[in-house]
Amino acid sequence: MLLKLFITLLPWPIRRLFLGWIFGYQIHPSARIGLSWIFPRKLQMNAKSRIGHFNIAVHLDSMTLDENSVIGRGNWITGFPSGTASPHFRHQPDRESSLEIGCHAAITKNHHLDCTSRVAIGDFTTIAGYQSQFLSHSIDLRAGRQHSEPITIGNYCFIGTNVVILGGARIPDRSVLGAKSLLQKDFDEQDCLYAGVPAERKAKLPADAAYFHRDRGFVI
Repeated sequence: MLLKLFITLLPWPIRRLFLGWIFGYQIHPSARIGLSWIFPRKLQMNAKSRIGHFNIAVHLDSMTLDENSVIGRGNWITGFPSGTASPHFRHQPDRESSLEIGCHAAITKNHHLDCTSRVAIGDFTTIAGYQSQFLSHSIDLRAGRQHSEPITIGNYCFIGTNVVILGGARIPDRSVLGAKSLLQKDFDEQDCLYAGVPAERKAKLPADAAYFHRDRGFVI
């Protein structure tokens, strides 16, 4: 713990070297981590990816940020790593506690991501606003035990503020999830607005919308 604290407070160029040397993290020279507590088992940050200030990412098997992806500030990213002595999730031997963020994707600020099972966020996707919750695990009432399922967000999606996304949920490419929605199902129709509690397909979106054809993640 003291070693991690010491490393966290180092200037970034020196900290990047220590993170690679001591923890084996693969961090591109152009990537950057702000004043944040980022300690998964494995970390890969590709070119120009960024993690801002005051984020916490712990108890994960792996965390991957592709090129130009961004995690803003104040996000809480947790998991339950595989291969422990705990009785939790022993019925899921192939489970991986991981976060994967595609190129030019963004998680803004003050969100909570439970990555007990894999959470994948596609290329050019925005997790917008504040206080959204990705909850990949819960209690299986029938079996009387904890159970987890992955969460998959497609490419060029827009996730509105203050949503809840449960394990097993998926939305496909070029989808919008409306603010304060509850996503708990696997949807497969692209170019749609999904919204409500629980979320349902509400409208077809124009396939030629400029947001769905960006060549950079940042929206001016």
